[in-house]
Amino acid sequence: MSDTPVLAVEDLGVTYGKVTALHDVDVEVDAGETVGVIGPNGAGKSTFVDTVSGFLEYEGSIRVNGVEVAETSTQDLIRDGLFYCTERRDLFDYMSVEQNLRLGSYLNEDGEDERLREVFDLFPRLEERRDQEAGTLSGGEAQMLSLGRGLMSDPEFLILDEPSIGLAPVILEDISEALHQITELDVTVMICEQNITFALEHADRLYLLENGTVRQTGTPEGLQSTEFVESFMGG
Repeated sequence: MSDTPVLAVEDLGVTYGKVTALHDVDVEVDAGETVGVIGPNGAGKSTFVDTVSGFLEYEGSIRVNGVEVAETSTQDLIRDGLFYCTERRDLFDYMSVEQNLRLGSYLNEDGEDERLREVFDLFPRLEERRDQEAGTLSGGEAQMLSLGRGLMSDPEFLILDEPSIGLAPVILEDISEALHQITELDVTVMICEQNITFALEHADRLYLLENGTVRQTGTPEGLQSTEFVESFMGG
């Protein structure tokens, strides 16, 4: 296994006009890890993952598998194994579930049918609705479809922005179980979450982002006693 981190972020800064959204952010994710980026609403989590995925200009350094993000294209990042499941889900509502899934493999069509079978095994509900238009799905089914489309790209590095948002507990259990199975496949995962309980359950390490910068980092066990986490956990 390479010693090069899958993600290495150093002194990251992002500004919108005169507003500083992120400053002095350092984050590292090693191969096979699941890393959580947690924090309150407005902490900068979505800006962070948008930037890492190549959608925003930045100062500092972001390297994915040793390659500077600013020096490559989003398409090349996807081709090299990064897939970003946004909070918006970004589905094509007028297309069927299966068509949306197959779009995930447009840069990597080898083994597409096998991956489709794996996604349906992971989310049987999607197979039941394979011919249904994506725009008619429930919120939980849409989240399954977004995650399934990400898996269709055969990712090495999967970035999830608020995967638990708006989900009923029973659907969240399905997403959680799927994520456990994904991490067992040695896919490197970064989860940006306001749902602290969900992040603590899945992450090997966590970064606490507040007011656009990293305030604390550590293991789930180590961060459970912090004031911020305790406030969400009822401590």
